[in-house]
Amino acid sequence: MLLPLFGWAITGFIFFLKPGYQGAYELLAIKTYSIDEPININPKPTWLEVKYFKTILGNHLLVKTSEGWQHLDPITLSAKQMPTENEIKALVIDAFSLNPTRYGQILSISKQTIVTNTSVIIILDWNRLSLQQTGKDTNFIDSLYKIHPSLRRGDSAIHGRV
Repeated sequence: MLLPLFGWAITGFIFFLKPGYQGAYELLAIKTYSIDEPININPKPTWLEVKYFKTILGNHLLVKTSEGWQHLDPITLSAKQMPTENEIKALVIDAFSLNPTRYGQILSISKQTIVTNTSVIIILDWNRLSLQQTGKDTNFIDSLYKIHPSLRRGDSAIHGRV
């Protein structure tokens, strides 16, 4: 009877202290810069939200419609093409500058997935121009929150029933 109580107390203490959460759930943001030249954009009636900013790759226009986010060229208002591998690398390395020890060096880029030498995986969402990161620490912490399968089934031995 005491073993489950001790297990509960230990996991409760871990969840209270949350060791390693800061890096594991860090928001990896695209680094933005000051806009040099103003731009005149006539929003379309279908646009629900507009974001205009500058990154290491230049100026970006993100618009939200009822179908979701679109990444547009601010001059032509046409869909902005996916960046090349070198452009993705520059964008991600620029974002790494806020915490280089966590992210390390880029090992590979496959489409919109970037893998680093610190085992962190970054996913680029080009339409939202956002990054999502996960590492071994994220996976470990997530596994702590998963309920053991026998608890989900309502196993009678776990609940003290015979």
